[in-house]
Amino acid sequence: MRPEKDTPTRSSTPLRSDAQRNRERILEVALAELTRSADAPLSAIAKKAGVGQGTFYRNFPNREALVLEVYRYEVQQVADAAAKLLETHPPDQALREWMDRLAQYAMAKAGLADALRTATSVARGTLTRLGHGPVAHAVTLLLKANEEAGTIRPGVTPDDFILAIAGLWQIDPHGDWQPRAERLLDLVMDGLRAGAPGPGAPPAPPRPAPAPSAPASSAPDNAPRQTGTAGDE
Repeated sequence: MRPEKDTPTRSSTPLRSDAQRNRERILEVALAELTRSADAPLSAIAKKAGVGQGTFYRNFPNREALVLEVYRYEVQQVADAAAKLLETHPPDQALREWMDRLAQYAMAKAGLADALRTATSVARGTLTRLGHGPVAHAVTLLLKANEEAGTIRPGVTPDDFILAIAGLWQIDPHGDWQPRAERLLDLVMDGLRAGAPGPGAPPAPPRPAPAPSAPASSAPDNAPRQTGTAGDE
């Protein structure tokens, strides 16, 4: 007697888990190989990942699909790390450790630049938007937790943070980048901690919006004008 079509088999869940592990393993190997060489053969990536050609091409039918997914996967890994670190570390330690993870992402993105340029037809702006949303959300989450804990100076915005760490993208990913990135991020963290109110301090009031500056010609006609030095009076 044949089983009903909708009767699940006992191997269905393990197969899904195996498929997910295979996919993640391919992405991890592809990140390393494509960062090393934009022309890394797909067959070599499949072999190092320990999967057959059929499994590989079911997941990634061509090089463009693989490169884009490696990029997206790395972005999401960075974003997801923020909440996980906040669950297990004090906010300032979570932020500093996440900054190290961000540095790894920055080096991976720079290393993948050639692969992205040669293998994809996606516009650069699309790639930027693909990475910006998840990373900006992670930055917002970490800054909010630290400001509420009094461990960084009040009023730091995600844009402030991104500008402060922009030097990461000037470091050569093919060189000895870790010491340089660590020094840069330590300096940024010191700057964020400067002026921190400390744990238990009341939240800082919102900053008023800066008043628009008046043009020079708008001064009233009866405004005092300095026409000479004090000795001329």
